[in-house]
Amino acid sequence: MFPILIRIGPITIHTYGFFLALGVVFALWFIYHQARKQGFNPNKLLDAAFWIILISLIGAKLILLAGNFSFYLKNPGELLSLARSGGVFQGGLTFGIIFAVIYFRKNKIPLWPVADLTAPAIALGHGFGRLGCFSAGCCYGREGSGIWATVFKNEYAHELTGIPLNVGLHPVQLYEAALNFLNFLVLFLIFKRKKFDGQVFSFYIIDYSIIRFFTEYFRGDH
Repeated sequence: MFPILIRIGPITIHTYGFFLALGVVFALWFIYHQARKQGFNPNKLLDAAFWIILISLIGAKLILLAGNFSFYLKNPGELLSLARSGGVFQGGLTFGIIFAVIYFRKNKIPLWPVADLTAPAIALGHGFGRLGCFSAGCCYGREGSGIWATVFKNEYAHELTGIPLNVGLHPVQLYEAALNFLNFLVLFLIFKRKKFDGQVFSFYIIDYSIIRFFTEYFRGDH
């Protein structure tokens, strides 16, 4: 557990933000590389990706706000914590998809072929994001025992996320990170052999639903 990566004077780089940025970079690299191979304009897709990522981040935070509205109503000072939080992934995915459909139609970008191209990139970026969650102590697991149990001891992270300290917890963030990286490989193989447009993105929705269904049993946060 390592919530702060670098602190030099007034400059603080949080590990969560670093891994989130790293995930975005790798996802964009994948989109750019595959767009060139598939005959799309890579710069046009990167422009689209920038706006989709931005809207997704806003959507993820809005869903987090809506789901905990009574808490933020009683503690308005905690609204600033939304800036440090990644938010709710399902909210980001939903907002991102809706915006992408509108953006693609307006800019005459073929929806399903590009959706297939971006699906593995989403899984790849999400895997890095969950590594950031583990470092920050958010999205933590329920109590566990044995070789899988992880004990967290960082007081700063406890203040930020409420993660229980000095108790063995399932490292559910690492479970989901590993499954997302595996999903990236599966989706990439499907992408190379897809039979119809929309197949890869559909598999992503199915695969991640199964991943989230499994990992939710090990979540301990509210």
